[in-house]
Amino acid sequence: VQLQASGGGLVQAGGSRRLSCTASGRTFSNYGMGWFRQALGKEREFVASISASGGSTYYADSVKGRFTISRDNAKNTVYLQMNGLKPEDTAVYYCTADPTDGKGLYSYWGQGTQVTVSS
Repeated sequence: VQLQASGGGLVQAGGSRRLSCTASGRTFSNYGMGWFRQALGKEREFVASISASGGSTYYADSVKGRFTISRDNAKNTVYLQMNGLKPEDTAVYYCTADPTDGKGLYSYWGQGTQVTVSS
């Protein structure tokens, strides 16, 4: 599985941005998907995940209520809608695929897309 993330850029605090991640291959609909982020000088951290069916979603406390993860299996794409952005959301955002759909074994990673939130 190859993952291609897009949608990053510069946004003002309080603004919104939608990230997309498109996967190659025919097994996308069997995979759980997730978004992680890594700020400069910090470790990579979990942001959100969604089950293969889209029926279950999970969020880090830091983004709960502001970010929404969703997926379109017909388009092999997972999205991360980010609202109410804060400067501390500045990071490289990575999408990832979990073939086990729920065990958190993220085996495939995209190249990352930079999100910069200005104050």
